Amino acid sequence: MTRQRRHCEEPTGPRIARPEDKLRDEAISARHTEPVIVFHSLEHAIAALKAVARAGRAVVITGPPGGGSYVGPGWFREVVAAARETVPAARFSAFLDCGDDVGAALAAIRSEVEGVVFTGRADVASRLADIASQHRVRFLTARPTPALDLGADFFASPEVIEQRCIDLLT
Repeated sequence: MTRQRRHCEEPTGPRIARPEDKLRDEAISARHTEPVIVFHSLEHAIAALKAVARAGRAVVITGPPGGGSYVGPGWFREVVAAARETVPAARFSAFLDCGDDVGAALAAIRSEVEGVVFTGRADVASRLADIASQHRVRFLTARPTPALDLGADFFASPEVIEQRCIDLLT
């Protein structure tokens, strides 16, 4: 009688490379050359993307550090979708920062947000990266260094936010 392996047990023997391994490894090691802008509201995201479209540049936008734990993937996905719809000419990628919260990262992956940042243990990150690649979600294990965090300007007008972003991009 052959014993079936439980999903939580590690396989033994030689590891056979799979096509998705390359995607996972590339996702984990991805580095961005585009400026990173951290947004904290829909108004921030729209103002930043208006600046991006005006400047003709590409950027990475992220939610606040660890935001996956308290704003959640639904909020993030809908804010990004609304901003993309409002400023369709903007070229950007979006990552939800889940910090080291495994549950938030898994929820974000299952919600199929565009990208997830997970800064927890490497062994957990590897497993999450496998799951992310199956869902076609980009996955980073290091928080991208922000060029601009709009949190200090939370109550600023959209025009002020947009100008701050233009100043960064030009």
